[in-house]
Amino acid sequence: MSTRTLIRGGLVVTAADEVHADVLVDDGRIAALAAHGTTVAEGWTADRVIDATGKYVLPGGVDAHTHMELPFGGTFASDTFETGTRAAAWGGTTTIVDFAVQTRGRALREGLDAWYAKADGKCAIDYAFHMILSDVNESSLKEMDLLVEEGVTSFKLFMAYPGVFYSDDGQILRAMQRSASNGGLIMMHAENGIAIDVLVEQALARGETDPRYHGEVRKVLLEAEATHRAIQLARVAGAPLYVVHVSAEEAVAELAAARDKGLPVFGETCPQYLFLSTDNLAEPDFEGAKYVCSTPLRPREHQAALWRGLRTDDLQVVSTDHCPFCFTGQKDLGRGDFSKIPNGLPGVENRMDLLHQAVVDGHISRRRWIDIACAAPARMFGLYPKKGTIAPGADADVVVYDPHAVQTISADTHHMNVDYSAYEGRTVTGQVETVLSRGEVVVDRRTWTGRAGHGLYTPRSTCQYLN
Repeated sequence: MSTRTLIRGGLVVTAADEVHADVLVDDGRIAALAAHGTTVAEGWTADRVIDATGKYVLPGGVDAHTHMELPFGGTFASDTFETGTRAAAWGGTTTIVDFAVQTRGRALREGLDAWYAKADGKCAIDYAFHMILSDVNESSLKEMDLLVEEGVTSFKLFMAYPGVFYSDDGQILRAMQRSASNGGLIMMHAENGIAIDVLVEQALARGETDPRYHGEVRKVLLEAEATHRAIQLARVAGAPLYVVHVSAEEAVAELAAARDKGLPVFGETCPQYLFLSTDNLAEPDFEGAKYVCSTPLRPREHQAALWRGLRTDDLQVVSTDHCPFCFTGQKDLGRGDFSKIPNGLPGVENRMDLLHQAVVDGHISRRRWIDIACAAPARMFGLYPKKGTIAPGADADVVVYDPHAVQTISADTHHMNVDYSAYEGRTVTGQVETVLSRGEVVVDRRTWTGRAGHGLYTPRSTCQYLN
């Protein structure tokens, strides 16, 4: 039996508009919107009424880059699909797109089925998958076509991590050519991993073992070079390209130059690059290990270019690259050798709040906040308008957000399964109050009411920026 819910009196903010409106939810979808106080809205009846007076009513966030339970560096990301999706919901994100991993020498299907099994019946919110290509060959290229047909429409390749995920330029070109014909989107980790490995070896030989050297060996120029090379390979293949976790001003410049030529090239950045820096990597007593991720944190002066790229649409999406490892027992695998620190940060719960703080600070507008966190990722990965907006027919993934609440981010209060916060002690303005996932209240005025298994696997169409 469906429950009709009326969300009354809030400011509805989407990527396209801001309007004081009541929102009627029926059978898991947005049924209608009407201006607050009008005859139409006053005539609606509902089983549940949520008072959103003085609050924002937002589409649920879409985090298009997460790694739940990812095996990496001899350990696993500490969030399961159950804990990670619950934390996402607490932070106002109602859809994640995670990465299934092909094991080198094995079929794509085998990797995808393994990730279906990890997530099935565990997720508190809806989810979908990208596919990591670890082994590009004739068999895996053919499998790409089949995956696109069934709704796995994006494929990640790595110019980094030789011996693990790395693909050479020839393999990348072949995968891009395939995506040009089957409609898939290639996602690229753009760092020159071959050169980085040389610099890692040389740094360790000099006795430079602390976490801060992780940032120093993964040079800005090696991100920019790889970004440039990926763009040129995509041009040769006639394929679209999405560059993940862009962290450096020089890499943004490569994307901007390509987009100025009208090329179908897109970029994503993450909150850690917008709010953290090499100052964190340099924290003493091995504390810097908490901030080891790849691409690495950059000097603070790069942040202005990232914010500018988000304002000018040279960067379209902010995802988290959520890949948490506990400080005790996981990050400390790299004591005495920074190259053994598992790469990744927690953040799936913090993204919406940090980006609202960017609105408060004047970096972006309210509508741009919703664009980069909800609508653009949904369009980029074939989920719009089912996800990413508040409009009749859309899934009723809705967040009631208090823009005036003040909170201090802390591992003591977060819901991610990790023993530290990358943003510990940071005070932000704005907080999620109530969250609906397909019409079901999963967070009710800061009380958890969700459940594992509510979240459904969601097949995707192809990138909607290319239609």
